[in-house]
Amino acid sequence: MSTNIRPDIALASHLFDTLREKTFDGVGVTREAYGRGEEIAHALVRAEAEKLNLEIQVDFAGNMYMTLPGTDRALPRIILGSHLDSVPQGGNFDGAAGVICGMAVVAGMRQAAFTPKRDVTVMAIRAEEGGAWFNGFPGSRGALGSFLPANLANLRPDTGLSLEHHMRELGFDPEALRTGRKVLSPENVHAYVELHIEQGPVLDAEQIPVGLVTALPGNRRIRAGAVHGEWNHSGATPRGYRHDAVLAFAEFAQRLDSFWGELEAEGVPLVCTFCTLATSDQAGFGKVPGEVCFTLDVRAPEPATLDRFYVEVERLAAEIGKSRGVTFEVPSRQESKPTPMDPALREALRQSAEVLGIGHKVMPSGGGHDAAAFAQAGIPSAMVFVRNQNGSHTPLEAMRIEDFAEAATVIADWAMKASA
Repeated sequence: MSTNIRPDIALASHLFDTLREKTFDGVGVTREAYGRGEEIAHALVRAEAEKLNLEIQVDFAGNMYMTLPGTDRALPRIILGSHLDSVPQGGNFDGAAGVICGMAVVAGMRQAAFTPKRDVTVMAIRAEEGGAWFNGFPGSRGALGSFLPANLANLRPDTGLSLEHHMRELGFDPEALRTGRKVLSPENVHAYVELHIEQGPVLDAEQIPVGLVTALPGNRRIRAGAVHGEWNHSGATPRGYRHDAVLAFAEFAQRLDSFWGELEAEGVPLVCTFCTLATSDQAGFGKVPGEVCFTLDVRAPEPATLDRFYVEVERLAAEIGKSRGVTFEVPSRQESKPTPMDPALREALRQSAEVLGIGHKVMPSGGGHDAAAFAQAGIPSAMVFVRNQNGSHTPLEAMRIEDFAEAATVIADWAMKASA
């Protein structure tokens, strides 16, 4: 058995370059879920899989599986993958890097004449970018039988047509998602590993090429928050008679930010974002603002952290409301639970990084990914981050190929050992 498997980085570079060229929209790249851009990406990857003589299958949700067969086909497979859609005018690496990593790893196995004992499958997943196209992870959750059927009615913003329509248009079977049919389960998947660019600045700032993810965050979101004060004349109302919703909100935001800083100083990971802020239609120059509406997005990898933060939200809302004569409305929080990645799988990846002398950091993820769907289905799952410059969901994404090569080499080393 070869012990010198290296991912085919030349192939990866070619795929990145061609993918950018074919899906460039004049600003960034656009690969619409169940649309032209995603179809171009799937066709490109499929052509390379055919050159590598991989087995190719497409499921009812449109996910593509490109498999290097193992000697024992009855063993649960390893899946390396991610998604190929992008946000509109996005970057070339978000999602695609995970699929291209899988292709580079199996190409390296072919070049080393390595035959795995269990199947190694590269999975190109459909429609992960829920905020841009369709909510609910129809690709990964569809394959796992956990997709919510009501989401088939979701409309794609650019066409105004439903997920069900777009799936049928491409020859896929939304009825299978509606009935919960599944392709993947803990019985037939040994592990799922997803390479992804880091979507924040941590690895780049700390000059570390690779991240090993502990958990995908849970969130609690207030989508219809408000502060109700009293409208009044801005010239005729002295300070002591005001019930200013804007100043009450400003104090609320500043004190929550200070509390976030205290948690950060304790080493507790969390992010807090006031995503939108607006006065009402009654607002105008010359008025003391009587109402402010806001949204709040809080994310953390531990449920206890979210609980602790929202105790402070309620405490501050009550205290500031009383002192400033306003009323805070913090209703009906949308919640999702954090999803831990598999500790044993992460440790195996860490050992590969150590043996290879590749710098790495153990860290939580700030965003959600398909890996959460696999982990929630009971499949051992892991994520490997690659250092990325200039953020994500932007045409300025600037992952360096040498960093990608180091992360892919860690995964190749692990995959060889796990499939031997």
